[in-house]
Amino acid sequence: MAMARSSSGPAYPERFYAAAAYAGFDGSHNSTSNVSSKFQNDTALLLYALYQQATVGTCNVPKPSSWKAVEQSKWKSWQGLGNMVSTEAMRLFVKILEEDDPSWYSRASNSISEISESAVDTQVNHYSKDEAIIKNENSFPETKTISTEIGTLVETQDKDVVSEVVGTVVVYDQWAEPSITGQPPKARYEHGAAIVQDKMYVYGGNHNGRYLNDLHALDLRSWAWSKVNFKVENESQEGQSPAKLTPCAGHSLIPWENKLLSVAGHTKDPSETIQVKVFHLQSCTWSTLKTYGKAPVSRGGQSVTLVGTSLVIFGGQDAKKSLLNDLHILDLETMTWDEIDAVGVPPSPRSDHTAAVHAERYILIFGGGSHATCFNDLHVLDLQTMEWTRPTQQGEIPTPRAGHAGVTVGENWFIVGGGDNKSGVSETAVLNMSTLVWSVVTTVQGRVPLASEGLSLVLSSYNGEDVLVSFGGYNGRYSNEVNVLKPSHKSTLQSKITETPVPDSVSAVHNVTNPTRDVDSELEVGQEGKIREIVMDNVDQESRKSRGEGTSLIATLKAEREELDLSLGKEKSQTLHLKQELADAETRNTDLHKELQSVRGQLAAEQSRCFKLEVDVAELRQKLQTMETLQKELELLQRQKAASEQALDANHRQGSGGVWGWLAGTPGGQKRDDA
Repeated sequence: MAMARSSSGPAYPERFYAAAAYAGFDGSHNSTSNVSSKFQNDTALLLYALYQQATVGTCNVPKPSSWKAVEQSKWKSWQGLGNMVSTEAMRLFVKILEEDDPSWYSRASNSISEISESAVDTQVNHYSKDEAIIKNENSFPETKTISTEIGTLVETQDKDVVSEVVGTVVVYDQWAEPSITGQPPKARYEHGAAIVQDKMYVYGGNHNGRYLNDLHALDLRSWAWSKVNFKVENESQEGQSPAKLTPCAGHSLIPWENKLLSVAGHTKDPSETIQVKVFHLQSCTWSTLKTYGKAPVSRGGQSVTLVGTSLVIFGGQDAKKSLLNDLHILDLETMTWDEIDAVGVPPSPRSDHTAAVHAERYILIFGGGSHATCFNDLHVLDLQTMEWTRPTQQGEIPTPRAGHAGVTVGENWFIVGGGDNKSGVSETAVLNMSTLVWSVVTTVQGRVPLASEGLSLVLSSYNGEDVLVSFGGYNGRYSNEVNVLKPSHKSTLQSKITETPVPDSVSAVHNVTNPTRDVDSELEVGQEGKIREIVMDNVDQESRKSRGEGTSLIATLKAEREELDLSLGKEKSQTLHLKQELADAETRNTDLHKELQSVRGQLAAEQSRCFKLEVDVAELRQKLQTMETLQKELELLQRQKAASEQALDANHRQGSGGVWGWLAGTPGGQKRDDA
């Protein structure tokens, strides 16, 4: 039980303070230098900003002088977090530390205070109950104990939810934890999961900040776990190169033919570009696919959607923790990358979002998060026109979240879990992708794995019915639980618009995302439906007069169609005009941008020249001061020279007078004679 407790670590805020102490933030003036010596500059700046945001709050200090480059960089990093709440900053601090140093907690565990005995007892009871659930193969427990921050929450479960060994689900629209045999995988989040032939494969993930590379399979017929032993190919084969199976998290696991594709993901030593690894189910071997073209930069937390024989990759976070919103497609037939420059306004840079494909044409992006906030916006990419749009959502729109999971059942998109860096999301939502109407299927209570970030969700079938299967997640504790939900007929259809049926209409996604759609074809379909209805009514009429009336109705509809065709032509003409104006505006914007860049370049050159001139002026001033000093010294020497010359002249005159006096017999000469 001690191992179970230590694997999850303390809850917040204790976990944050332990991480801060390990990173070197002790509140002293030397703490910043301690941090910078452990991490790269960009990581150290971000950790500093998050620590200040968590302990102090919004940046409240004036901007440092430009001469203090380090202090100004720290201020900008802190200021950039805006009004991020303290709890969110704490969770992001720990997450970044775990990505940079996965083993930090095991190293710092000796210095972290032990959790209170009551919390230990609560978790011991929780894991003891879990063990009892695993051992009981023939029935589902009557109650389930869930560890919470304020004690133990006991939820009553229906005894009929799961029956017998196979765990047959007989209650619709409710999550249940089936009885499972075998050794479960280590608790984790940000792993990959996929269904192939009634087996759910779980690969990689993050456990206590340590990246994993193990592979496990859950047989959904016998509900039994097994670990998959694999090997890594050492010999190059056609279309593939030797692979080194690197532990990763935040990757995407995609079933393709009789293989599993692991795309991208965070690693301890990231590569420059995205790596695609393939697992062959028959030979149980891993290898790395050899791709062509310009591969995207390496990342994690992206979305990868299989559309036909292509993978559509969007967003994520790169190794430098920069958020992305680029779009790439990998053709699995030619193994060629293609970067897509879609029109329209793309989603803002984000990671840990979800994506789904509708009608093999539309990619839907929902939620996700940045460094400072989470989103609940919905974006649609039309793969035919490569155009981004943001349609209007209806119904019970989910709250902002990141780290959630999604899976499609027909035209319905189920969203489970996620969090907003404050708490996990408890409701299971469903979006009808034809009408874009949200509804809530069910809500879980307490701090359970379903209300977690980084969980996985897959779609399977049992006895001919759809079953949603979730695994893992993190909500302050790492989980390895499996939960299942069987959506009812009502839940998969309740989000449709039932007030006013629209016959022969195209999907709402098409209507919203393609404002320049072919209205003529839609009108033709609708009117032909009406015509067919009128003709069928006339067949039952015996009177030729009523048939004539039907013909007149057809003529009226044709006249209305002609009017609509005329209106459509005008609309198309106006649309073309607006597109032309938009293109002109974009051209002007490009020109202005180039001009701005040119001005900036000139300004930079002028600033450089001014700096050189200032240096020259300073040198000239120094020379001038030296010249003034020399001038003073010269004047002094000149005065000294003049004085010396005057004294020499006086001595010379005095000496000359004595000689002539002696020759003339002056008294001076007499005195010398007398002497």
